[in-house]
Amino acid sequence: RTEGREGAARRSRSGIAGEPVKPLEGKIAVVTGASRGVGKGIALGLGEAGATVYVTGRTTEEGHGPEKLPGTIHATAEEVSALGGKGIALRCDHCNDEETKAIFQQVIAETGRINILANAAWGGYEGMIENGEFTWTQPFWKQPLWRWDPMFDAGVRACFVASAIAARTMVAQKSGLIVNVSFWASQKHIGNVAYGAAKAATDKMTRDMAEELRAYNVVVVSLYPGLVRTEGVMRFAQFLDLSNSESPWFIGRTVAALAGDPEIVQRTGQVLVAAQLAAGYGLADTDGKRPKPLTLDSVR
Repeated sequence: RTEGREGAARRSRSGIAGEPVKPLEGKIAVVTGASRGVGKGIALGLGEAGATVYVTGRTTEEGHGPEKLPGTIHATAEEVSALGGKGIALRCDHCNDEETKAIFQQVIAETGRINILANAAWGGYEGMIENGEFTWTQPFWKQPLWRWDPMFDAGVRACFVASAIAARTMVAQKSGLIVNVSFWASQKHIGNVAYGAAKAATDKMTRDMAEELRAYNVVVVSLYPGLVRTEGVMRFAQFLDLSNSESPWFIGRTVAALAGDPEIVQRTGQVLVAAQLAAGYGLADTDGKRPKPLTLDSVR
């Protein structure tokens, strides 16, 4: 089975007379939280594979992102198109259900379908430093109480609402893929209690969504990136060991390969480690490296 997947991945990257094949050409994808970070990387990977990608997020002007991080939905959409896909930017605050409904209504009106939804919207990493103090790793009784809401509103709830709306179309078309970006914190204490609770909720939601959607050939998975060189992470690069890190685009390439896997239905409801999945598909990162998959024992 693994050999078959690796062969499919290789075939997707080269065509007749060396012409690149776009395995996701004609597919419609929505990627939430794609102004930057893992969401942007997923959008790029899907665009590289030829998909039409609706790039959603809050940031429309450079320099106006959370904590002034670089990136906008428009810049991501332009990069998607430059890679051979079609990028379309839609401004959306996924904490606002009406805005979320509106962008999906627009996608359906314009295309009539949704093949892939990647839920990468996440507000939980904002405000790690409060009044000059790094509070992210403090015990729960010392944590600022406001931290719970960004985890669950811009993370768990945003994922639930987007999935619920997209699923209506996927059920009707009897096909689709929903990827929920999660992390090892669901299984091991990492960072803080609220973070672990949010990721555990995401994984449980994935399993239950998969169970209810199984009969309609709609696949739902949780995806665990490793240490990803996002704009936020790279602010602290001098303090980190990046030797086994991953680019955001690497995560996107993995999602694109997953979306094109003819045996994908066997993975529904599962937690998938991005680097392990990439190894099975024979994928390398943009720098040619092949990151080693993290495990429960190795992750910090």
